Amino acid sequence: MFDGIGFMELLLIGILGLVVLGPERLPVAVRSITGWIRAMKRMANSVKDELEQELKIEQLHADLKKAENQGLKNLSPELQDSIDQLKEAAQSVNRPYKVEDIASGSDNAASEAKPAETTTAKASNSTEKSDG
Repeated sequence: MFDGIGFMELLLIGILGLVVLGPERLPVAVRSITGWIRAMKRMANSVKDELEQELKIEQLHADLKKAENQGLKNLSPELQDSIDQLKEAAQSVNRPYKVEDIASGSDNAASEAKPAETTTAKASNSTEKSDG
């Protein structure tokens, strides 16, 4: 971490910090500085991980484009298997929405009609009681 700083420089910084901040505030300052350093390291690692993930996605995209340009022929079995899995996943995502839309449309119509029927029956019963 301290590539260009030797022991003498660290000792000089420590003595200057002790003189400027005093013995009471120096430990607090050291803790806050180490906290900042840890936060910066975490942020740098996070950015590095995100960049690596983006590079992997770009590599996958390039591989799929290459496979597409080859006409999806003479591919390795692993690549062909992953392409088949992607196709199945895409089809399974599209199918449930179509089935649910049709089913939910007929369910909504039936559920809307049922409360209306019960409220009219209650209203007719209440009018009969008040008349009789």
